[in-house]
Amino acid sequence: MQLEIRPDPAEVGRARRWARSRLAGSGIGADEPLAETLILLVSELVTNAVVHTGCPAVLRLSLPEAPQESATVRLEVADRSGRAPVPRCADGDATGGRGLALVDGLADRWGWASEGAGKRIWCELDRDGEPGAAVTACGGVSAYEGFAYEAV
Repeated sequence: MQLEIRPDPAEVGRARRWARSRLAGSGIGADEPLAETLILLVSELVTNAVVHTGCPAVLRLSLPEAPQESATVRLEVADRSGRAPVPRCADGDATGGRGLALVDGLADRWGWASEGAGKRIWCELDRDGEPGAAVTACGGVSAYEGFAYEAV
C-alpha cells in the first residue's frame, strides 16, 4: 500500500493519519509500542522528504496481512531527489538534523538506495524485537557513531 505525498509540510500529518488507519487490519494495535514507533518513523522520513527535497514523494508501508506474534513491518519513502543522505552532527540547540539518527535508534534495520532519478529510504521494525541499536551522544544529542543524519 502506498500514499502519494506532495512537497508540503502539512503532508506529514496526513501521512501519520494514513499509516494509523492501515494498522487496524494488520493485527497491530494502535496502543502497541510498535505502532507508536512506526508513526514516529513515518513522521521523520516524510518530514525529511518534504522539507529537504522539495519534491513529491511516495510513502509505502508493508504490514502483515494477518495478526501474528512475529512479523516485520517495512516503511519506505521514495522521492525524486538523487542527493544522498549526508551525515551531520546537530548541536543541542538545533531544531533539526536528528531525523535519521532517530530512525537509526528506533528501527531494527534501515538504509537507502538510489532509485531511478531519486532515492528510497527504508526501515524495518520486527514486531517481536527490541527497538534498534543503542546510540551514542553527539553534543548532547543521540546519534549513531557521533553523527545525526539528514536526508537532503
